[in-house]
Amino acid sequence: MDKTHLKKIAVLTSGGDAPGMNAAIRAVVRTCVYHGIVCIGVRRGYKGMVDGDFVEMHARSVNNIINKGGTMLHSARCKEFMTKEGRKQAFENLSKESVNALIVIGGDGSFKGALRFNAEFGISVMGIPGTIDNDIYGTTHTIGYDTALNTVVEAIDKIRDTAFSHDRLFFVEVMGRDAGYIALNAGVGAGAEEILVPEENLGLDRLLESLKRSRNSGKMSSIVVVAEGDKTGKSVFELKEYVEQNMPDYDVRVSVLGHIQRGGTPSCFDRVLASRMGVRAVESLLESRGGYMVGILDDSMELTPLEKAIKGHSSINEDLLRVSDIITV
Repeated sequence: MDKTHLKKIAVLTSGGDAPGMNAAIRAVVRTCVYHGIVCIGVRRGYKGMVDGDFVEMHARSVNNIINKGGTMLHSARCKEFMTKEGRKQAFENLSKESVNALIVIGGDGSFKGALRFNAEFGISVMGIPGTIDNDIYGTTHTIGYDTALNTVVEAIDKIRDTAFSHDRLFFVEVMGRDAGYIALNAGVGAGAEEILVPEENLGLDRLLESLKRSRNSGKMSSIVVVAEGDKTGKSVFELKEYVEQNMPDYDVRVSVLGHIQRGGTPSCFDRVLASRMGVRAVESLLESRGGYMVGILDDSMELTPLEKAIKGHSSINEDLLRVSDIITV
């Protein structure tokens, strides 16, 4: 689709919010303005498409949002969009507005919806990876990941003060249901004594051995970072009970960081990344490059087919796992 036939581009945010989404929206809107294309904002993700909840956006519509966390367009789950009828209604609503291209900012679940929508109705789609989990194939960093890392490290630094003061062991649970990127990188950055991730089942016995080794070396307090999807125990609270039963001299506490990791002012890295991705997404559509996701590889903006981004497997950094094992002695 060349520029002369591209009348309007719609943009939405879907799935869990991530710091930097607003910066991406801002870049999409202003790139549209720069190229003389109308930009339509869709409120509440796919639900807004089904309901026809649209707003025309201008350069001034996105003033002073680059530093804001969350998403000004909001996000919501939409059961209707999971049905053929719901997607048809969404397409009809976009057609009434003469929208013929869609930019989706979100994770793999959001991309699956975009890909199906494209297959059924032929509307050009472009994905921008926005998720703190960093678990999307085709990019080394997703929007929000860097900010979440810094939030987690700052929280662990504060928890360590209490752990040290009271000679306590803290299990700190971080987000990462299927991927341990946050746990691994934040754990190394915060100097955790042990890091538990879904990709590597440490096992309860090895965890116990590691803690005993730390205790015998003179450490009176410890931090163990646990990704929520870790399989060492059924839950972080089971890990706590297991350690208490086998090492009664340890005073054990659990801190679940939860949704604090999703919020907050986006880091400079996330603002710049989101801005670059937003510009590339619009200009790729202008070049008739629909059906792709924008990603960053070797500091270059690259396109990955949406289907490959969804089905591809993003691997944990094995070298960083090795570094973690070495420096936690």
